Amino acid sequence: MKTKIEKTNAARLLDRAGIGYDLVPYAVDETDLAATHVAEQLGEPVGQVFKTLVLSGDRTGFFVCVVPGNMEVNLKAAARVSGNKKCDLIPMKDLQAVTGYIRGGCSPVGMKKPFPTYIHITAPDFPVIYVSAGIRGLQFRISPADLVSYTGATVADIAVPQQ
Repeated sequence: MKTKIEKTNAARLLDRAGIGYDLVPYAVDETDLAATHVAEQLGEPVGQVFKTLVLSGDRTGFFVCVVPGNMEVNLKAAARVSGNKKCDLIPMKDLQAVTGYIRGGCSPVGMKKPFPTYIHITAPDFPVIYVSAGIRGLQFRISPADLVSYTGATVADIAVPQQ
């Protein structure tokens, strides 16, 4: 028997835009919200499971970086492509107020306001990538081109391998 997956607001937005995707559930471990854990649960390479990070720039304010799970955002590169002199990740305590999402469930689709979005240059290398569907335990399997198109994202070299 197949369990019905409740659609998230982000999924309803993609439906309205006519964007194809699959909702893929995974087991959440509240003590391990890392993309590596999500990739293991999905049985997919961690480089194909992308995390959504929200940054604040000194000139432009908030913006979004979508990077592979085995990488971290390169702050200098992110600042440069977003038109800032410097930038930093927003404090975790501010994430829900800024985006409407919690850590581990932050989707590049359907934030409270549309923010400039930058997706790592490896995304188009895959036929599909995985990004949060807006809640912990649920990912979108989506074409990178569709995600770029829907979010109006810029594809850029914004990440470095995790230390």
